[in-house]
Amino acid sequence: MQFCVVEVATPGTQPSHVPVGTTAGAPQPCISPNGEQVPCFDSSFGWFNSSDGCYWNIVAPQPPGDAIVWEGHYPSGQIWNFVCLVIVPGSHAGWTWRASPPPGYGGSADPAQLAQEAISQMALAGPEIRLSIPADKFATVGVPVWLWTDVTPTTWGPTSATASVPGLSVTATAQARQIVWDTGDGLSETCKNPGTAYYTGGVVSPTCQHVYQRSSADQPGLAYPIRATTTWDVTWTGGGSSGSLTVTRVSTSQVRVGEMQVLVTTS
Repeated sequence: MQFCVVEVATPGTQPSHVPVGTTAGAPQPCISPNGEQVPCFDSSFGWFNSSDGCYWNIVAPQPPGDAIVWEGHYPSGQIWNFVCLVIVPGSHAGWTWRASPPPGYGGSADPAQLAQEAISQMALAGPEIRLSIPADKFATVGVPVWLWTDVTPTTWGPTSATASVPGLSVTATAQARQIVWDTGDGLSETCKNPGTAYYTGGVVSPTCQHVYQRSSADQPGLAYPIRATTTWDVTWTGGGSSGSLTVTRVSTSQVRVGEMQVLVTTS
């Protein structure tokens, strides 16, 4: 005897849900493999497993013991219905045998959720913005302004943290990859490093700088706003699962830029 089931789900649909321990107005979020927040429980699809991006639910009633879906395991384990919702067309869904419940089923601890907690513990921050021009001085048009950040565990890394619940621990490690400096004059600089601290007599930064082409005299407060965005690569492992995420953190500052005044005299 053969037993065949085919199911079709609409990608991206999220019917009403009421997660355990919450109300419909405050659903508990889970994190999908691409970093998006999704409901941990869906009344139509079941419980979300962040490790594979699928919702899981026990098939009821269970199919006959001689059904092919058991793959010869009957009566061990159970037959599960899974629906993998994705952003692009082509959801994956069906029935399969599992020896034990998937991570996250029934509201149990999910490694990907613990990874988010570990990331929170690391307190990742935007750059500690440093410029070669003191805050009370003017930069000069055409002269490089050095850009860098103090290197600390929270501003560049590496850093790590572990989040735990009874029976499960997840460790996440973060390392900054780059800083994008929006220099306020319509341009930006992407630096794949924390930059180099300015030293007396330095002119051209060996790693990260910006050259302003016009003064900031027409800017609010006579200064260009600076927005520095650090991109962090985070990897995590625990509970038999692993994953990676990209997060960003932002810091702001400003710089005043003036033009060199040349005095011409005639004799």
